[in-house]
Amino acid sequence: MKDSPLIDHILGLEKRGMLFGLENIRSILEAIGNPEKSFEKIHVGGTNGKGSVTKILSSALSLQGFRTGRYTSPHLHSITERFSVNERDVRMEDFLKISEEIWKKIEDKGVKKSFSFFDFTTAFAFEYFSRESVKIAVIEVGLGGRLDSTNVIRPLVTIITNVSYDHMDYLGNSLQSIAKEKAGIIKENVPVVTGARGIPLRIIREVASEKKAPLHVLGEDFSFEKVEEKLMNYKGEKKRLPNLYVNLSGDHQLSNTSLALCALEILEDFGFPVEESKIREALSNVEWMGRLEVVKERPKIILDGAHNVDGMRSLTDYIKKSFRKRRVICVFGVMKDKDYRGMAKLLSSWAKHVIVTKPSMERALDVETLKNVIPYAHGTETVKEALLKAKELSDEEDIIVVTGSLFTVGEARTLINEIF
Repeated sequence: MKDSPLIDHILGLEKRGMLFGLENIRSILEAIGNPEKSFEKIHVGGTNGKGSVTKILSSALSLQGFRTGRYTSPHLHSITERFSVNERDVRMEDFLKISEEIWKKIEDKGVKKSFSFFDFTTAFAFEYFSRESVKIAVIEVGLGGRLDSTNVIRPLVTIITNVSYDHMDYLGNSLQSIAKEKAGIIKENVPVVTGARGIPLRIIREVASEKKAPLHVLGEDFSFEKVEEKLMNYKGEKKRLPNLYVNLSGDHQLSNTSLALCALEILEDFGFPVEESKIREALSNVEWMGRLEVVKERPKIILDGAHNVDGMRSLTDYIKKSFRKRRVICVFGVMKDKDYRGMAKLLSSWAKHVIVTKPSMERALDVETLKNVIPYAHGTETVKEALLKAKELSDEEDIIVVTGSLFTVGEARTLINEIF
């Protein structure tokens, strides 16, 4: 089933890269009957933390009994991970069947096939959620915001987690230009929740004011207090939730949790109340693959898709706080369009050994370039070779961290049990 010519063709669309603009996705959606209009939406944008916020929201809403869709990207192992209803991924056979029907409608309606991979997966998500009678869906922005395929929706709540340097080739070289792209998902009169600061927050304020969108800012309108590792107090605009256990590692996840909790407060006014007990249950059980995920002990192996400087800074803080007296070995593979020099500088502050590698993606940075940035690093051409080298260099008391890209993490995740 996975060897279907159609899925090969759909995956092959990735080679076209990012095709920004909303004309293509609108054409596809019109051809299939605008399924996105049949359910309510939450739109989650920003630089880092989008996936975690999306997962927390979908978990809480599902537990409360609302039939909830979740659309995220990228996937680690299978394209089906991108689409879930009530925390269950779409089955491959359903993905293929619905995709074939969408493709036929595209052909029948004469839609130009100049669309991107992400245009198609976004259309699939909306069609799948409509067929599954979803009541509300949490939709993660793919890249940027203003011209992202997901920006055809009108949500109940918009979330912009934060804004930092990433995808400068597409979004511009300044925080101001990046923030303008991210703020492009703000809609007229739709509440906005953000954890942005500094210049990006100023831009978001301006856009929200222009569009009369009520703005809720972390640290101003709502806040959190860290009690201890994975434990926090939340102070919302209406609710106080003490001693919340969050089953995600890293202090940055407490910020992400607060953004999700503020959005849940707002959703109450739209007929989606979530009981405190369901919130606590969702947070205590939430898991998100490839985000400070421990997949093995002795040696402890941590997978974290820190794919930009801000993400690497969060990973650095976590490693330095949690494993100050342990030897850390890092496997690092990154995409060409990232600030790999800035990321390398951060990881060099905590990694005893660095093994640079290249995931099997056309967009991946070559090993030789990474070796020039980190001269003392071991160079390996494949993720498998990198893991074998990490095994050779490590003992049972060490920490092995695989990072730099979710594509690197995804490949590693499939190989861990085979190698360790």
